[in-house]
Amino acid sequence: QVQLVESGGGLVQAGDSLRLSCAASGRIFSNYAVGWFRQAPGKEREFVAAINRSYVTYYEDSVKGRFTISRDKTKNTVYLQMNSLKPEDTAVYYCAAKRDWIRVTSGLYYDVWGQGTQVTVSS
Repeated sequence: QVQLVESGGGLVQAGDSLRLSCAASGRIFSNYAVGWFRQAPGKEREFVAAINRSYVTYYEDSVKGRFTISRDKTKNTVYLQMNSLKPEDTAVYYCAAKRDWIRVTSGLYYDVWGQGTQVTVSS
């Protein structure tokens, strides 16, 4: 069973950058697609970005050009590089994993979730 641990969150100012990490246990993680989601207070969880085992990526429109998802299979880790952060990016960020590349924008279809990491962007 794959287990996920996020890290890298913090408090930054608007315009700053952060890199989130999603570290996985389990050697088969390299075959999983991984998605990043976020949930702001009082709002529903929303899709941010995803990457599959062939390094194909997909982004939510509001983060295109600012966020980059990548993976290092040698380290069993997926990253989310976040640049030009805005106050509206404030949320708890979660990574999740699934075996296929179907409906990657819906959290309902992911098998494993991390515990989340807080990102706060001040104006």
